[in-house]
Amino acid sequence: MSRLSDQIVEITPDVLLKAYACGIFPMAESADDPGLYWIEPERRGIIPLDAFQVSSRLARTVRSDKFEVRVDTDFDGVIDGCAEPQEGREKTWINERIRRLYGELFQRGRCHTVEAWRDGRLVGGLYGVRLGGAFFGESMFHRERDASKVALVHLVGRLRAGGFRLLDTQFVTSHLKSFGALEVSRRQYHRLLDQALQTEGDFYRWPAAVSGMGALQPTSQTS
Repeated sequence: MSRLSDQIVEITPDVLLKAYACGIFPMAESADDPGLYWIEPERRGIIPLDAFQVSSRLARTVRSDKFEVRVDTDFDGVIDGCAEPQEGREKTWINERIRRLYGELFQRGRCHTVEAWRDGRLVGGLYGVRLGGAFFGESMFHRERDASKVALVHLVGRLRAGGFRLLDTQFVTSHLKSFGALEVSRRQYHRLLDQALQTEGDFYRWPAAVSGMGALQPTSQTS
């Protein structure tokens, strides 16, 4: 995995978008570390949008509309949630510079959130960056079971409806594998990225509120 310091070039929102177009993204060592590093993994995680998998149990939860799913209503709440300790993740890499940079991209309409709400509380969600026909998933969190998974199902449905070509997950975890995530080589990733950047996905092809049944229509279900 290639790792370069940000000491040479000051990272701005415009630089960040150019970096994504080149296949690299920033991370920090910890929330207290003011520095950022450019990352370019040898093996890149993606979820093929035409092969997204949803278990029958999760599909029932999605169809039940147990969670109210919103988009782009609470960026600060989502990034706060993503910075919280989670099972298997005691520390966060989201520092103040990450918050500021992605907050500016959110204001520009280039960063998006998919949020799961229940009884007026934000209980899960995710955020990522949109560029052309690619969506770069950054982080997700949950405070109730299945909340982030439901947000992911809605994200994939929205991306497919909007004509997106690539969903980048950066790395592959056992959690993401259950949805069909896989690793591709750096060369293959750049080929997929180049193809995606030649199109323009419409994140708002769907209305802001979509039912669970609607979100599941473009997906494949497993037992």
